[in-house]
Amino acid sequence: MKILFLHGWRSVPGGVKPKYLSEHGCLVKNPKLDDEDFEAAVQIAQRDFDLHRPDCVVGSSRGGAIAMNIDSGDTPLVLLCPAWKNWGTVKKLKAKSAILHSRQDEVIPFEDSEELLVRSKLPLELLIEVGYEHRLADESSLAAMLWSCEQLVAKLSLTDDSLEDQSKQGNHLGETMQGESSYICDACGEEIVIPLDLSEGSSQKYVEDCPVCCRANIIHVSIDEDGDAQVWAEPEQDHD
Repeated sequence: MKILFLHGWRSVPGGVKPKYLSEHGCLVKNPKLDDEDFEAAVQIAQRDFDLHRPDCVVGSSRGGAIAMNIDSGDTPLVLLCPAWKNWGTVKKLKAKSAILHSRQDEVIPFEDSEELLVRSKLPLELLIEVGYEHRLADESSLAAMLWSCEQLVAKLSLTDDSLEDQSKQGNHLGETMQGESSYICDACGEEIVIPLDLSEGSSQKYVEDCPVCCRANIIHVSIDEDGDAQVWAEPEQDHD
């Protein structure tokens, strides 16, 4: 299955979601979109769509609005917390679409997706409630994204009890293990692997003792819209 993945605002290609699709057998085209000029971003997405002719278009947040504004014909759309009220002129969704959204979304209200379906005169079954925040980078949301693509490309129904069971299992995994990253200890130069907890927010700062040299480091964690984390450390106080 060939997928055109359109990332969100101030995100970059190669994030958690397109990686997940690639790791599960999809051929993913993931262009870098212009963050400042929406029309330029739409043109880039249209160019890649025309060039690669994907089986499905996936758009995350602003990328969802971009997906709605390109000419994709009958190609299905899977929109993740689409920011259709914030960008673009298209305010209706075509029938071969699905929306994934969390009621806990702190950026784009869940109600926006409900309104989009009502405006489009489409059934609310096309809106899949999943995840616990805007990025939808937890296991259940990633699985639901892939499932939705597969269902729409195969022209199958989006109402499936197995998705609900899958989401429950994924939510449990998402609560207990959010992945790992690493930082370099400023004192001893060792690379230290740490667990990540996305539920603590996209910008985190805390003090941790290096397990090698026991020096205290201030750990900074920055998580972008696609769930990719940047981690770095600075000394809590100057060392000798």
